[in-house]
Amino acid sequence: MPPKVDESLVALFSSLGLTSAKSAELARSPKQAAALKDLITAQGLEGAKLDERTANLLAAAAVDKAWPALGVDEKAYLVGRVKEGDLKEGAQVAAGIKYLATHPAPVDKGEFDHETGVGIVVPITLIVSHIESSLPPTLSSLPNPWSGAGPLLKTLKDIPELRWANPADVKNEVERIFGERFGSREECLKRAKEAAKSAPKEPKKTVAVKEDKKPAVVEAPAENMFEVGFLGQLHKPGGNPQIKLELRDAHLKATGGKVITRFPPEPSAPSVYFLFVDIGHSKAIAVNFGYAAHHNGHTYLRYDDTNPEAEEQVYFESILEMVRWLGFEPWKITYSSDYFRKLYELAVELIKRGKAYVDHSTAEEMKIQRGGEERGPRTASRWRDRPVEESLALFEDMREGKFQPGEATLRMKQDLEDGNPQMWDLVAYRVLNAPHHRTGADWKIYPTYDFTHCLVDSFENISHSLCTTEFILSRVSYDWLCDALEVYKPRQSEYGRLNLQGTVMSKRKILKLVKEGHVRGWDDPRLYTLIALRRRGVPPSAILSFVNALGVSTALSNIPVARFEQSVRADLESSVPRLAFILRPLKLTLENVDDDYFVEVEKPLHPKVPSMGTAKVPFTKTVYIDRSDFRTEDSKDYFRLAPGKTVGLLSAPYPVTCTSFKTDPATGEVTELFARLEIPPTPETPIKKPKAFIQWVAEHKPSRSPVVVDETRIFHQLFKSDNPAAADDFIADIDPNSEEIVRGALVEVSFWALARKLLDAARVNARERTKSAIEGGVALDDAPVSAEERRAPTPKLTAEQLVGPECIRFQGLRVAYFAVDKDSRLASTDEGDAGEPGWREGDRLVLNRIVSLKEDSAKNA
Repeated sequence: MPPKVDESLVALFSSLGLTSAKSAELARSPKQAAALKDLITAQGLEGAKLDERTANLLAAAAVDKAWPALGVDEKAYLVGRVKEGDLKEGAQVAAGIKYLATHPAPVDKGEFDHETGVGIVVPITLIVSHIESSLPPTLSSLPNPWSGAGPLLKTLKDIPELRWANPADVKNEVERIFGERFGSREECLKRAKEAAKSAPKEPKKTVAVKEDKKPAVVEAPAENMFEVGFLGQLHKPGGNPQIKLELRDAHLKATGGKVITRFPPEPSAPSVYFLFVDIGHSKAIAVNFGYAAHHNGHTYLRYDDTNPEAEEQVYFESILEMVRWLGFEPWKITYSSDYFRKLYELAVELIKRGKAYVDHSTAEEMKIQRGGEERGPRTASRWRDRPVEESLALFEDMREGKFQPGEATLRMKQDLEDGNPQMWDLVAYRVLNAPHHRTGADWKIYPTYDFTHCLVDSFENISHSLCTTEFILSRVSYDWLCDALEVYKPRQSEYGRLNLQGTVMSKRKILKLVKEGHVRGWDDPRLYTLIALRRRGVPPSAILSFVNALGVSTALSNIPVARFEQSVRADLESSVPRLAFILRPLKLTLENVDDDYFVEVEKPLHPKVPSMGTAKVPFTKTVYIDRSDFRTEDSKDYFRLAPGKTVGLLSAPYPVTCTSFKTDPATGEVTELFARLEIPPTPETPIKKPKAFIQWVAEHKPSRSPVVVDETRIFHQLFKSDNPAAADDFIADIDPNSEEIVRGALVEVSFWALARKLLDAARVNARERTKSAIEGGVALDDAPVSAEERRAPTPKLTAEQLVGPECIRFQGLRVAYFAVDKDSRLASTDEGDAGEPGWREGDRLVLNRIVSLKEDSAKNA
């Protein structure tokens, strides 16, 4: 029997504006009824008689599980925004509650609106674009293509740019496109049934199985990200539509039908550091350079230097260095400023075509014209319809410096009725009284990104303009401008960004960490900037493998750091040598051998990779083991060294048995162990294999063994939480123990020869790569040096860009993977073949832990 309904509650809920049926449904649930009653009474909404949609949204807010935790002011704010009609969908209400739960009053209206999608109108053109780019290419081969409509709708729902799209619009467009491409739902269903009836039935296959053998497990080959998903569905060169057919023909003739991409960073301090903010930006480099390389095409490294007030030469060099470190070589290095004259001429042409005008609106007036913070109706500038000749004259005055910054701009005359903000008369040129790093004082006006980007893509015959989904709205204005000027129109395609959990990506937040001294700098190994990952010792190949394994799609990827670290381990597992490494040394003296006892032990640098070779290390009367490998009291479940217990020493000739130990009288800490080397009485006597083996390094003054590590830096996650960016005070979320410094660790003496060998090999590889890249056409040609080049020379390709101390990587056996830090000084690695590698006066060795070992990540390091 259904629960009895409290009619007084039904009446109260109906007075809010809910239907009788909805009121009765809510009244039957004591928990929901209590929540809604509290909202109505607390907000004074008894008898409010709101429209049904608003009442339903308030009811949804009341039963949201996060609603009770909001304060009085926050609840009142949200109810007010719902009543005003700003929040129109349930998803917006839920987003508003989530925002207010972490951002108490007073509420930042602009930020609240951004988080809840207030005023955002997702244009149909954007919805259609996402539908077309998300359509699986295999749909047309299915018996009933309409079976893919449901999964497609789910895919579209997860795309950030469609978060605030009207669900009915999305559904309607999917059904329209499916109908146009595949026929009606009914027609497809009928064809599928007919095909099923006429299809020949396949006989059942029998497979003989041998019971005494296990079936072979065949692993699927790793997919190449350029052949599947988003990148696998991109158009072929020439497949991007043009306003005139001859534009496509000219493009194909110029490129020879090759894939041409570009990587266009802005070389200013904030933007360069934003480029390095997190590993996600390596995806942009990998996608643009890798896609072209996969198709035997070319990639421009283009510096988008349209902002003269923020550009410094060091940033240009840093960008090139990071691109090359990741393993890519630009086909050509260009600058947006190379095209300033051509861009200016096209701006004049745009005015002549009646599609641009000189405007004198202030920044605040432009904001109001574009709907203001309320995203209200757009209004035209009062100068929008000024005569063409007048705009041409004024634009010339702008160029000659007759206006001060802010007094005049050139705006594109687009479509104020379009739902896309990128079509609301964007600024094309602004006045800036600042010299440019390359063009000097030649120009008083500078083009904006929105005007420059698509046109320079056109000039350089880019076939695939690949960028992240944050630029998806810009695609409409990108296409509009190319078509308005009737120039070749590249195809912009957007993919989802890659984010890592447990770190911050905001350049403002990282700058705060750096300035306040919470980290060592932008390259602090606890950060996930590219320069930080390089310093930590992460190989570029590991980053590229990680990006490839994730694939490329239009959805935002938010990946746990543990998954990235696993990719790093997988890369290092078979690519770096293994050395004995004692993080916290404990002296062990062999009592039953002479003081000058010495055995040279030859050991493999990697037991599974013989090609790495071997190393020779001394074995003497005094060795050092790790403190974690000894206990003063033995137990059944403990297999390493203890009094009276025997263990093997890795690669050493004989096991050892602990006979006694010495402690510090003041602290009780064990300071030295004494042991017996289990030398068999005769060479024929078999040696009993111990249950456990531990690592060691020997003390041997003639060979300067062992190598003392001045600092071993062990890095943990910088923040306590997985989402520090969401914290009210992200600085308070810093883990004070995120960096541990251990002094006095020991590593086997073969480290010196290995360090020289690894650096020499890296230098040879760097020289060969650089020579090949220069011969391939990256270097500047022999043309006379321009004034621009004299002012700001294009960064040159050098072998030094690819080599650093981080090239010296190894696995510290049973501890972790390590790399040499830039704070080190290893003189013998710079001596070539002169002298034996080893310690020199003034040397300093600092190691960074790259990543822990998978099998024992909690041990020691």
